[in-house]
Amino acid sequence: MLARASEGLKMHGAQNTFVLVDARVREHADYAALARTVCALGGGFDGADGLLVVGDAVGALAEMRIFNADGSEPEMCGNGVRCVARYLVDRGASQSFTIATLAGPIATQIVTREPFEARIDVGPVTFPHDARDETIAALGTSWGFVAASLGNPHAVVFVDDVATIDLEALGQAFNADSRFPQGVNVHVARIVATESATLEVRHFERGVGLTQACGTGAVASAAVAIATRGLASPVTVRVPGGTLRVAWRAGGTAQLTGPAEPLFARPLPQ
Repeated sequence: MLARASEGLKMHGAQNTFVLVDARVREHADYAALARTVCALGGGFDGADGLLVVGDAVGALAEMRIFNADGSEPEMCGNGVRCVARYLVDRGASQSFTIATLAGPIATQIVTREPFEARIDVGPVTFPHDARDETIAALGTSWGFVAASLGNPHAVVFVDDVATIDLEALGQAFNADSRFPQGVNVHVARIVATESATLEVRHFERGVGLTQACGTGAVASAAVAIATRGLASPVTVRVPGGTLRVAWRAGGTAQLTGPAEPLFARPLPQ
């Protein structure tokens, strides 16, 4: 599916939805404003979690910028990178290449084309507080969490049942906490099976809200489970929008594998 210069291409990575525009073909004056428009339900694309902007890059095949639905610009988006990879491959890119992001260069490898899956190296996972359990008071109780970073901030909360958590309210409480001045992505996780290293995770993304998948959030959740809960790499991460796979070892970089699919192309707002 090829979008024309005047169109945006709606895509998803594990149902994490984006509108992609190619700034190499047509530039826009204000991408934050464009994101707020096209991500809204009345913006012509049936709503989306973010806007992906593909641009030229030095030392990489292309650059990806990501704008959240509220117009804010985060450092990285794992599902977004895979969507950009699919866009580039559909236009002749090879099996492996690099995509530049605000969080650094992302090495990308196409695993299969039918069905499409890409593996991206999202870089090191760091723990701002040495993977220690911290607590936050919210919704009338105390919640334990572990902070992690992939160039963007995450808080992983292990719970007994991810479905019963009011994650919208919990995510807002975390983002109002002074420990997260730039906001934070919040994930509730449950270990499904230790033997098969399987996690179930739901996501609240800063600047968006609840999403069907969060690529870097899946990586953060898996890394915290490996570092603090005894899971072995690789980890299968079940998210509301599908299944992602994460490989990570302490001291190394993390690899995220998952799908990316085009949905439709439509004219962009003037």
